[in-house]
Amino acid sequence: MSELLLEIEDITLRFGGVTAIHGVSCHVNEGELFSIIGPNGAGKTSIFNTVSQVYRPQSGDIRWKGKSIMGTRPDRVAAMGIARTFQNIELFPQMTVVDNLLTGRHVAMKQSWLAGAMWVGAAKREEMAHRRKVEDIIDFLEIEQWRKHPVALLPYGFQKRVELGRALAMDPELLLLDEPVAGMNLEETEDMARFILDIRRELGIAMIMVEHDMGLVMDIADRIMVLDFGEKIAEGTPEEVQSDPNVIAAYLGSSDLHVANE
Repeated sequence: MSELLLEIEDITLRFGGVTAIHGVSCHVNEGELFSIIGPNGAGKTSIFNTVSQVYRPQSGDIRWKGKSIMGTRPDRVAAMGIARTFQNIELFPQMTVVDNLLTGRHVAMKQSWLAGAMWVGAAKREEMAHRRKVEDIIDFLEIEQWRKHPVALLPYGFQKRVELGRALAMDPELLLLDEPVAGMNLEETEDMARFILDIRRELGIAMIMVEHDMGLVMDIADRIMVLDFGEKIAEGTPEEVQSDPNVIAAYLGSSDLHVANE
């Protein structure tokens, strides 16, 4: 039976008089691809920001492997094994692909900055190990041709792969994917879907995916949670969500909802 990784219990998040999330609960199992959908402003990215502890909910609890992470610094949450990508690409544009991916290894670095600058002994061995890890990710995401290029020169779809690769470089047990195919054409979307499925199948990494592409969500998600105005209105398998009248009425509409089945 799959291990329970993440539990979100009755969280509420407010910004002044605006309630972004109201009483939302859900969970993610080991190796599961869980998707969150809903209209703009429904609270999807706010969920990610509460999990990573960038935002602190006013009430409720978030547990990682049974232990509350409320009040934990975001960098410590990342070190626990929770990594994320961003809706808008957040790379270092003038740095190469290799160097951008190496920034994801910071959570695993043990040597001091001074030892790293001298690049001898244990520090040299550690950096070489990190570089081998990065090269494995480059091969996995099929971006070898761009490895020494500044990411600003890469096509958009490849930049999205690099951002995914930086998250993978953190050796996560849970990936938070914030609109991984936003702005992509059909070919780029299909490539990204293939990589997401490979991450689950070959690497065994659980994922929470926020995405507006309903075809992608319905095709690859194990379970889906639907948010509307910060509240959960449905949760279940793609088939269950597609047939839920609350979902159809509040957000998707029958023509959009069944796009994956056409």
